[in-house]
Amino acid sequence: MASQQAGSSYERLETHHKLKLPDAVAQSVGFMGPVFSIAFLVPLLVGVNAASQGAGGAAPLAVLVAAIGILGLGWIVSEYAKRIHAAGSLYDYVTDGLGSRVGAAAGWLYYSGIIVLGGAILVLISGYIHDTLQAEFNVTPLPVGGWMIVLIVLISAILYAGVQLSTRAQLVLALLSLTLLTIFFIYIIVRVGSGNSVKAFQPSSSPTHFTGVLFGVLYGVLLFVGFETAANLAEETEHPKRDIPRAVLFAVIAATVFYLIASYAQVAGFHFDLGKIAKAASGPLFVLAGPGSQGGYGSVTIRRLAELLVLFDMLAVLIGISVAGPRGLFAMARDRRLPTFLASVSRRRGTPLGAAIFVVAFYAVFALITVAWTGLFALPKTPHYSAMFSWGSTFGSFALALIYLLLAVGALRGLRDHPRRWAVVLAVVVSLLVTGGAIFGSIYKTSTPTVIAPYAAIGWLVVGLIVATFVRGRPQASHAVADLGESPESALPRPAGS
Repeated sequence: MASQQAGSSYERLETHHKLKLPDAVAQSVGFMGPVFSIAFLVPLLVGVNAASQGAGGAAPLAVLVAAIGILGLGWIVSEYAKRIHAAGSLYDYVTDGLGSRVGAAAGWLYYSGIIVLGGAILVLISGYIHDTLQAEFNVTPLPVGGWMIVLIVLISAILYAGVQLSTRAQLVLALLSLTLLTIFFIYIIVRVGSGNSVKAFQPSSSPTHFTGVLFGVLYGVLLFVGFETAANLAEETEHPKRDIPRAVLFAVIAATVFYLIASYAQVAGFHFDLGKIAKAASGPLFVLAGPGSQGGYGSVTIRRLAELLVLFDMLAVLIGISVAGPRGLFAMARDRRLPTFLASVSRRRGTPLGAAIFVVAFYAVFALITVAWTGLFALPKTPHYSAMFSWGSTFGSFALALIYLLLAVGALRGLRDHPRRWAVVLAVVVSLLVTGGAIFGSIYKTSTPTVIAPYAAIGWLVVGLIVATFVRGRPQASHAVADLGESPESALPRPAGS
């Protein structure tokens, strides 16, 4: 319910059952979608992409380097999470580092990127279900547009039921898919036997050596997009100062372990033959899960199970996005940076009502455009739902990478009083290198119309800056409401001996 603290007019999120550490972990892992990401991004890591450059057989090394950069970002987020416990997360963090105008513009872009990602993944899931049923069982119970309606109704019901159901659904879906596929990837590694090699972690395994590995890193960062979204649940978490930092770092570390096993298993499963990986670019996982007569290590049944597990993980991603987006819009509207109806709260559930309705409405519009305007962002020989996903995911991923960069830059000021200043500088440098590279990779040799997405994101950030100039808002809730933020001195550990 929307309650007010004494002397405050700031809306609040007050769930009846406070969230725990597993809920926060589920949010970050669910948003990242490790199974979904590894199923489709390995070809990009290897070098089957528009730039025709990548890590080749050293894809696991590229994942490891990307993970180091993301850990730097994760550490920055975790330190901010000890200070700020409001629903706005990165919007609040960038504001603390770079000021209210840039912070508001960053929030404008960040949550727009998240919502566009949601629309993109929704239409992709719809097309995935339709095409998989047709290919595997030769049945089409619903057209692609029909599956979009089913998903919109499902997400609406989950959001209405409350955040705890959302996070638990993510936890079940993500854990099931992660566990079973990890077992399968280990099985592949065992089957490869003497063909296994440490060369997967050597730059020489890339056709262009270390340069190729760096290009692989650009795509490796995409695997981790959304790792920070547990912070959006801080306001509804029982012990946010303790659990949110743990959730963010645990999610990054757990995802890193899975990505290393999965990327190695896929490269080794194709016997480090880049040509074979290129032929299976649409879904290497499904080829490996198929029968031995088709070059796999499983059977038709296992391939179908893998397809189902990827679907589960995609649903977890959609739920994670649908949880994070409304909370960010709510936080900005509460600070009067967006229209106030987005700050309305469900009296029964204590969750963001106006913002959730807005997000679901956006999904409906995105789905309608996908079905009705088939020439928009169209790609040759590609279903329109896939083309819309390609554009929307590029826009969203670029937007988040850009905000990660601003977060890292702002940390130099926002965490300037941290007792371990060297750690702040190190985390910032590592984060800037990786996010800067990811931004470059989003543009380099990307073809039209997909390349329009990053430029659209930059333009949208400029619009956000203009809006922030004229819509001044009010002080952040994390500064105005006592339990949503702490002074830097109380949030940070004391230096030894003090």
